[in-house]
Amino acid sequence: MNMIMKSYRQAFLIQFNYKMLLLSLLPSVLALIFWAIVLYSSLPPLIGYLHECFLDNNAFHLPDPVVNFIGLLTVKAVIIPFIAMWLLLPFMLLFALLFVTCISMPLINWTVSKQYYSQLEKRYGGSWWRSLGFALICVVLFVFTWMVSLPLTLFTPFGIIIQPVLLGWLTYRVMTYDALATHASTEERKIIMQQYRKQLWGMGIAAGFLGSLPGVVWLGGVLSIVFLPLLAAVAIWLYVLVFMFSGLWFQLFCLDALQQLRKKT
Repeated sequence: MNMIMKSYRQAFLIQFNYKMLLLSLLPSVLALIFWAIVLYSSLPPLIGYLHECFLDNNAFHLPDPVVNFIGLLTVKAVIIPFIAMWLLLPFMLLFALLFVTCISMPLINWTVSKQYYSQLEKRYGGSWWRSLGFALICVVLFVFTWMVSLPLTLFTPFGIIIQPVLLGWLTYRVMTYDALATHASTEERKIIMQQYRKQLWGMGIAAGFLGSLPGVVWLGGVLSIVFLPLLAAVAIWLYVLVFMFSGLWFQLFCLDALQQLRKKT
């Protein structure tokens, strides 16, 4: 616990350094361009498809008390776009994680190692390409598990737990690999991931809950189509900041764990 809190405090201080805030702009701009294209090309067809599903299943033929309470126009103008944006939300989150992993993590590694672990030997147990491949494999497993668990997410209270746990697993696997890719050997990385699995997964779940907060901004765009582009941009930037903080947290924790492992051997 001391290692977790120590690395958390250090990550918090580094995160709000102006250089780190500037560093978040590049993945944010790239993610914003990517999602502008995705939303422009996919959101209207997705809303149209959901509208047809509602029509085919007579979902608009609601009981009078329900219609009087929320209004049929609300169902068509708000609820369907809300569902569409909710379906896109996990993919926005995943791509923000991938952008941070590919662009920001090497710079985070360099910043943290230079400031705190300049004497720690680099054994290069990973590389940028292997890190990307490992992240993509984890993303595929995450998407498959998320799709399988989707009924529980929709229709039971377990949805509040399932998504952060799954996101926690994904975050800890991807971030730990990236944090140790430069300094640890392959064997050292395996030892640390096994020895500190509970702590790393706990950190990932905490990052998962933090990662759910920008989604409120994203889904809030349904209530104001005029401000949707602005809210989407803010949500993307917040996602990048959350994952950059998570990257700093994992980087500091993992290098501390690696340093202690080498002292023992």
